[in-house]
Amino acid sequence: MPNTKPAVLFLCTHNAGRSQMAMGFFKHLAGDHASVYSGGSEPAAEVNPAAIAAMAEKGIDIATEQPKKWTMDMLEAVDVVITMGCGDSCPVLPGRRYEEWVLLDPAGQQLEAIRPIRDEIEQRVCTLLDQLGVRAEPGE
Repeated sequence: MPNTKPAVLFLCTHNAGRSQMAMGFFKHLAGDHASVYSGGSEPAAEVNPAAIAAMAEKGIDIATEQPKKWTMDMLEAVDVVITMGCGDSCPVLPGRRYEEWVLLDPAGQQLEAIRPIRDEIEQRVCTLLDQLGVRAEPGE
C-alpha cells in the first residue's frame, strides 16, 4: 500500500477566524506528517486580528495567512473536510469524510471571547490528528 499522508480542508464562510485557527493548530502539531488547507465560500479581506492575537498567545503565527475561496483542487486533494458554520455553501464531494464543527463565530468578538473558541479548536484538532494516526508533536 502506498504511504500517503492524510490531508484535511478546514472550511468556514469567511476563512478569517475558525478555519484559520484550525489550520494554524494543524500545521503546528502535524508538521510534515499531514497536509492542510483552508478556505471559505465568501472570503473576508483579512484574517481576524483578534484570532491572530489569540493564536500568538499559543506561539502560533497566522498573521501572514490570507483568507481565500475554497477551490475544487483543494477539495479533490483532501481526505477529510471539516466545516464550521458555512451550511449549504460548503462543497460536498463523494468519497470524503465530512465533519461539522459547531463553534461560535469569532467575527467581531474581543480577544477574551475568542480564547475559549481557540481552545476548543485546539482540542478538536488534537482529536482529529489522533483519529488520522498523526502524532501531535509541535515543532517536528
